Amino acid sequence: MKKTRIVVAMSGGVDSSVAAALLKEQGHEVIGITMCFNLADATGKHPACCGVQGVEDARRVAHTLGIPHYVVNMQKALHEYVIKDFCAEYLSGRTPNPCVRCNQFVKFDALLKKSFAYEAEYLATGHYARIVRSGKLFLLKKAHDTRKDQSYFLHRVNQEQLRHIVFPLGGLIKDEVRGLARKFGLAVAAKPDSQEICFLPDNNYRGFLQRFAPAAITPGPLCDKNGKELGMHKGTAFYTIGQREGLGVALGYPAYVSSIDAERNMVIVGPRDEVMKREFLISDVHYCGLPLKKKVALCVRIRYNHKESPAVVEPAGTKCAICFKTPQFAITPGQSAVLYNKNTVVGGGIIEKVVA
Repeated sequence: MKKTRIVVAMSGGVDSSVAAALLKEQGHEVIGITMCFNLADATGKHPACCGVQGVEDARRVAHTLGIPHYVVNMQKALHEYVIKDFCAEYLSGRTPNPCVRCNQFVKFDALLKKSFAYEAEYLATGHYARIVRSGKLFLLKKAHDTRKDQSYFLHRVNQEQLRHIVFPLGGLIKDEVRGLARKFGLAVAAKPDSQEICFLPDNNYRGFLQRFAPAAITPGPLCDKNGKELGMHKGTAFYTIGQREGLGVALGYPAYVSSIDAERNMVIVGPRDEVMKREFLISDVHYCGLPLKKKVALCVRIRYNHKESPAVVEPAGTKCAICFKTPQFAITPGQSAVLYNKNTVVGGGIIEKVVA
């Protein structure tokens, strides 16, 4: 890649800081940008979702590297494209993945456009993934560090976006990144990784939903698959497929949430084998490169911490029917199913319906 101007999304963490340092070392003109989401929730409170400490850490790293640093308000984009969907999905009995939508609509759409406004040619982030050019196509691939690979969250980027994205950490493992942070003298070298959703600083999505739509969350029956009432749930939005903890019932065997019927305000539970499924449908399918034209064998990941498994994928317009070779635990409507051909991301979609 020729030396050029690159905007780096700097969260104040070690990964994005090292990404900026590497690009500066390579001779690029680097500009640091930290996104701020000073969003007021339904109660009028302002969660520190962008994190004052994160902004300050990013500013300190930028000063150490001798690069300009700016803070940009992304409140509108986050609210319109991520938080509204997050709440609507939970309230409809589904389990969303806000990080996928944030990458699709905020980081690699709104922020990428802001990067162009700074006359930058590329936007770089600290994601663990790789982009490889193959002829006229840009392929999204897994990172070398499979423990940190984040390609799952990136599957909705398109070809034009991939053309202008850089992932400097794609070929590194986490220990190497920490070592580079120490080498560059970055104050965040030992900073722990964040495990939180950015707009949930306390990682309490139930409390967030209670503040956002308290009237929409009401207790209801907890039933088995035959409709027999076993107890009461606290609100369908507080449960997800495969959940075992917090059910409040003793059935003589380990019980899991097997399905959620938000329309009837019911949560259905059962033994583990009732949560093991093979066939499901995905909708709103997006392909990173060439679309599928016929039935094909791929590997599919149904959530970030799920190891992708072999499946047959049959495309049908903006949907796909997927059948795993072996049953998988907790195929969850609302989550993203991502399709892989070995280390290459083919695309993915939203789990719409579990068939069998």
